Amino acid sequence: MVSSSTPFLDIQNHWARSFINVLQTRGIANGLPNGTYRPDNSMTRAEFAVMLSIAFSQQSVKRQYVSFADVPATHWAADAIKFAYTAGFISGFPDQLFRPEDRLNRIQVLMSLVGGLDIANKVQPDLVTSLPQIYQDAAAIPTYATNSVAIATKAGLVSSHPNINLLNPTLAATRADAAVFIYQGLVYLGQVQAIASNYIITPPKPATSPKPATPATPSAPRGNISVGHRREFRGVWVASVWNGDWPSAPGLSVEQQKTQLINLINRMQALNLNALIFQIRPEGDAVYASSLEPWSSWLTLKQGKAPLPFYDPLEFALTECHKRNIELHAWFNPYRANSSVKEITNVAPHLAVTHPESVYRWGNQLWMDPGAKVVQDRTYNVILDVVNRYDIDGVHLDDYFYPYPIDGKTFPDNRTYSAYQATGGQLSLDDWRRENVNRMVQRLSTGIKAAKPHVKFGISPFGIYRPGQPAQIKGLDAYNVLYADSKKWLEQGWIDYLAPQLYWKIDQTAQSYPVLLKWWTDHNPQNRHIYAGNNLGQLDGKSWKSDELDKQVKISRNLVDHSSLGNIFYSANDLSENRQGIYDQLKSSIYPRPVLPPAMPWLKTTPPAPPTLLDGKSRKLTWQATQPQNIRAWTVYQQSGSTWALVGILPAVTRSVAAAPGTYAVCAVDRLANESTTVVVTVS
Repeated sequence: MVSSSTPFLDIQNHWARSFINVLQTRGIANGLPNGTYRPDNSMTRAEFAVMLSIAFSQQSVKRQYVSFADVPATHWAADAIKFAYTAGFISGFPDQLFRPEDRLNRIQVLMSLVGGLDIANKVQPDLVTSLPQIYQDAAAIPTYATNSVAIATKAGLVSSHPNINLLNPTLAATRADAAVFIYQGLVYLGQVQAIASNYIITPPKPATSPKPATPATPSAPRGNISVGHRREFRGVWVASVWNGDWPSAPGLSVEQQKTQLINLINRMQALNLNALIFQIRPEGDAVYASSLEPWSSWLTLKQGKAPLPFYDPLEFALTECHKRNIELHAWFNPYRANSSVKEITNVAPHLAVTHPESVYRWGNQLWMDPGAKVVQDRTYNVILDVVNRYDIDGVHLDDYFYPYPIDGKTFPDNRTYSAYQATGGQLSLDDWRRENVNRMVQRLSTGIKAAKPHVKFGISPFGIYRPGQPAQIKGLDAYNVLYADSKKWLEQGWIDYLAPQLYWKIDQTAQSYPVLLKWWTDHNPQNRHIYAGNNLGQLDGKSWKSDELDKQVKISRNLVDHSSLGNIFYSANDLSENRQGIYDQLKSSIYPRPVLPPAMPWLKTTPPAPPTLLDGKSRKLTWQATQPQNIRAWTVYQQSGSTWALVGILPAVTRSVAAAPGTYAVCAVDRLANESTTVVVTVS
């Protein structure tokens, strides 16, 4: 970082400009050699330590310095890290590491300031019970941090852009966030003047003794509050290849296919699952109406043959899922052309027919060449066609990039690689293959968000990134065999969620579920969501029992403050079979109540308009919508003492529901699971 008195070039219209400008004049906010500050970039622990050491250099030493193995005396931020540690701002990790390049989330920055500035000794955490009224996402605040958040809020440290009703506790702290938080710390110390801003959280003032109000009619709305609940992504993969989950066999009648799909979605609803990962492109074909690729033989027994009477399975599944407040993520296999050359005869416009030169025999399969432009364009165009034509909630890719290895075989893309070299390409074969996949992921990320910014983009890679990462892990090297650099996708923020397939037991040392999950969450600087993939097919009642899955879900939940926010199960067929009682266990103890999926603040943070015209007469709760086109669902909460409990998630078309006498709150939910402020009404 470079100190300069020249105003930064990239903050002229930024919401935090005034704060950054003052910190720059005081030598606290430093920029890059090109004259920029990069306010929206995330901040490393080392960068934050440097800002702390300049801003609060007068803070006294609270503890003796402990040398960190990854902060040698020659490290560029060594002195600042020593200050931040001894002054009580930042601690290290149990393995005697500081991890200077790790990114901080917003709650870690606030906790650092509360501790380092000794604010907890002067400000009481008496706003803890008010946090749900201040922050709509208060339920996402880790338990260990609630006191610090309450103190930071009361002390005036907290800012939130663009929506002051959202704390976004686990979102990566940007350089602008850190600057404003530090500035507010200086305000608290009386060292700078407060700057007027719409994004500084103003804590609620203690209530004065009001004149007694005339009691409201029992059924009348009593005002707006903010409530919330602990959200979780609860998904299931539904595979069409080999008729793994749906349909159960090729060539079933349309009515049989529809009945099976409705039964599957009904089971999901009964289990309080909220996301269906629906395989619609298993092998260069289509389980939906497409002009780009032929109908799948797994659907109609013969590739290219449409269902008769005609229907579109994807459109049908979307309608049925959205009726039940279940997201549908369209699952594409990007490069597999055939899972078995013995089972399927390809027809145009399958890529193996139109461009056979870019499709190779690989064992008993056919595989598209990820380095061929025609393959890259086909995959991209197919996925964007679905994004544009269907009301899907997400795009989902699985773990098949370059194919899994076959002993003694080398993937035959030498012609494509030679053509790349002939144009001056300098990358090694391995790096070139990885770059082919990376370019596709980045291109899809850009294209999806340009077409429909609300559509989520997720990938489910093989669960091990590389052997030895972390040290005890052994297994296939996805980075160097499948050429999947999934860590980079997280680092670049190209994806909205990653669902690593962690198909191993907790105590399986070389592939330990908790060790791998923690590794993925630790390498997620943009704080994208991590949804662990769990394999129900392993449940055999011997080495794998249903309590293993129960424990794995609990491990995922225990890492919620590290953006571990749910699980996806493979597969739906195992749920239908109630393998080792897993269906019953999910229903009774793991997922006993419905929840919304977690919101993604980087996609959209503006909540929908709240419901209007609430009424609670005759044991019936009724309301209206001001903007029904923006609403995906309604959440209903019931008051019990000083707390509010979620009692229902209702379809968007709902305008009334029977309710026992009591006090309720209703809020609107948009397609990205953002909740509106709630309106409270008493039912009599």
